[in-house]
Amino acid sequence: MNDALIGLESGLAVCRVVVDTHGGLLSGLFLTGVIGSLSHCTGMCGPFVLSQVAARLESLPAARMNEFRRLTGAALIPYHLGRATTYGALGAVAGWAAGALSGGNAFRYVAAALLAMAALLLVGMAVPSLKALLGAGGGGESWWSRHVARLARPLFATPTGWRGWALGVLLGFIPCGLLYAALAAAAASGDPLASAFGMLAFAAGTVPVLVAVGGIGHFAIGQWRDQMLKWAPLLLVANAGMLGYLAWALVA
Repeated sequence: MNDALIGLESGLAVCRVVVDTHGGLLSGLFLTGVIGSLSHCTGMCGPFVLSQVAARLESLPAARMNEFRRLTGAALIPYHLGRATTYGALGAVAGWAAGALSGGNAFRYVAAALLAMAALLLVGMAVPSLKALLGAGGGGESWWSRHVARLARPLFATPTGWRGWALGVLLGFIPCGLLYAALAAAAASGDPLASAFGMLAFAAGTVPVLVAVGGIGHFAIGQWRDQMLKWAPLLLVANAGMLGYLAWALVA
């Protein structure tokens, strides 16, 4: 028991160091998830969410249906945990690769370049004329996306428990400009654990809007979409500015 407590305390201490050291990057990635989900995730991931909610509700007998079950069904907790698993793993790999490919004082220039790339991708998502050039809007139609979707399709029938988690893991690999930007920013830490934490923060930021989509559907989201599309680009540019500042601070 004492060894377990010591291990837990040691792990929490490491987590605190990561948060203290990379707090700005973690908060930036969380905001990237929140802002990006307003204009991007509702269109790309919304259909996945609505399909799962419909399948979960159809499998529940009418006698057991109540408001609590409807809301918990719309939350799709296993699915979001699956996405977080994939994003965290991708972040760890990206952070390790960035740290391994450069060392010493040279790494700060690599980190600055990665943050600048993330900022550029966010600006590309905010400016329609740049979106196609940067590939921020076409990831969903790629060869990779089609094959991931084909593997995930059987899981949509009963997306609960481990199947919902597995569905989230698979769909987390579908590429998009927002994911590229988050990975580039997370990799700038050069630390696998910090990068994984950054991608978990990004995943957490995307959850609220997707839960709202699952709970109230595209109809209500559609009522707000004009306002979302009006303000989201400005917020994305502001988010890009914050990442750009972090890049400048590394080399200044």
